[in-house]
Amino acid sequence: MKNILFILTIFAISIQTLSCKTPEKKTIEHFPDGTEIPQSLTDTTRINSEKLGVQLAVTDFGAVGDGQTLNTESIQKAIDEAANKGGGVVIIPKGRFLTGALFFKPGTHLHVSEGGTLLGSDDIANFPIGPSRMEGRSIDYFPAVVNAYGVDGFTITGKGTIDGNGLKYWEAFWQRRAENPKCTNLEVSRPRLVFIQNSKNVQLQDVKLHNSGFWTTHLYRCSNVKLLNLHIFSPAAPVKAPSTDAVDIDACTNVLVNGCYMEVNDDAIALKGGKGVSADTDPTNGPNENIIIQNCTFGFCHSAVTCGSESIHNRNIIMRHCKVNGPSRVFWLKNRGDTPQLYEYILVENITGKADRLLFAKPWTQFFDLQGRETPLLSTSNQVVFRNIELTCQIFADIEISEYDKLKNFTFENLKITAEKGELNKSLIEGLNLKNVVINGKLIE
Repeated sequence: MKNILFILTIFAISIQTLSCKTPEKKTIEHFPDGTEIPQSLTDTTRINSEKLGVQLAVTDFGAVGDGQTLNTESIQKAIDEAANKGGGVVIIPKGRFLTGALFFKPGTHLHVSEGGTLLGSDDIANFPIGPSRMEGRSIDYFPAVVNAYGVDGFTITGKGTIDGNGLKYWEAFWQRRAENPKCTNLEVSRPRLVFIQNSKNVQLQDVKLHNSGFWTTHLYRCSNVKLLNLHIFSPAAPVKAPSTDAVDIDACTNVLVNGCYMEVNDDAIALKGGKGVSADTDPTNGPNENIIIQNCTFGFCHSAVTCGSESIHNRNIIMRHCKVNGPSRVFWLKNRGDTPQLYEYILVENITGKADRLLFAKPWTQFFDLQGRETPLLSTSNQVVFRNIELTCQIFADIEISEYDKLKNFTFENLKITAEKGELNKSLIEGLNLKNVVINGKLIE
C-alpha cells in the first residue's frame, strides 16, 4: 500500500511539474553604448483619455466649429477650468475649431475627436511673442498653436487633426526669400504647431499633425516622451511648406518615436540642442540622449533623421525597422564648424525602400558664424553602425569632410544597395569596418 501511495505521489508531482509553464524571459535590449534600454521606454501602450480626469468639450465654453470663428478665448477657458478642477481633458469634437495660441497647464490634456480639427489661425497677431526656443537658442518668439510649458504627464490623444493652416505663412516666406535669398528662417513671422518644454512623461498618440506654419512638433528639455502612430504631413507642392520639420528633438532624454508616418518639406526628425561657438557652455542648451525611432514610414523629406544643424551632442540614437519612400537622405550628419559637435553611438538598422542617399555627411555652412573666432571647431561622428539595409538610391554615401570634421569607427554590415553612384571613399572614415556590403551586386571589401 505504501508503495502505491509513493508511486501516486510521484505521478502527481510529475503532472504538476509538466503543467507549470516556464516563465518567459523578457528580452533585454541595449543602446549602442551598451547601456540597457528601459522596457518602459519601448512600451507602446495607448493612454485612455477618459481616465485622465474631467472631460470638457470646448463647445460647452462657447467654441464654434465653423472654421471661421476665432475660438482662442473659449478653448483657453476650457483648459483653465480643467486645471481648476484638478486636471482633465479638453475635447475638440467634430467640426473645425479656429484658434490662436493655446497654453495647457499642469494636469490638463488635449483630445481631438475623430472628425474634429483644431485649426491654427493664419493671422500671426493671434500668437503673442513670449519666452521660447528656436533654432538652438532660447529667445523671445511666437508660440505654437498647442503649447505645454512644464506640464508633466501631458497627452494629446484622439484620431482627429491639428492643422496649422500654414499656406499664408509659406507664401510670405517664399516672397521674402525672393526679395532676399539670404533671409533667415526667423525673418518671416510664423508659428509652430506643437511646442512642449520642460515636461516629463509626455505622450502624443494617433492624431494627425498637418500643414504647420513652421516646425511641426518641437520638444525642448523634455524626458520620457512617446510619439505613437502620428501622421505628420506638410506639402512640397504646389506651394512648398518651408522648415516644417516633423519632429524636432531639442536637448531631450528618453524619446520614442514609434509607428509614425512623416512627410514634410524639410527634415522629418531633427536632433537639435544648441548652436554657436560656446553652445556647449550655455546652460539652456544640452545633449540628446537615448532616442529610439522605430517602425516608422518616411515619405518625401530632406532627411529621415538628421543630427544637426543645431546640435552639440547626440548619444545613443537608434533608427530601426523603418521604411523609406522618397527622402533625399536616410541619415544626415550636419557638421558645422561654428559649433562644437559630437555625434556618437548611432545605430541605423533594418531599413528598406528608396531614397536619394543612404548617408549624407558634409560641412554645414548655412548662416555660418564663427563670432570672431579664427578657426572652426571640431565636429566628430564616432561609433556609427549601418546594418541590415536594403535600399535603392542615387548615391550610397555622399561624404565630404574638412580638416575640422572627423568620421571614425563606422561599420557597414549586411547592406544590399542598388545605386547610380555606389562608390565609398574609405579614406574619409577612420576605422571603417565593412561586413557583407553588396553594392550593385558586387561585394565591397
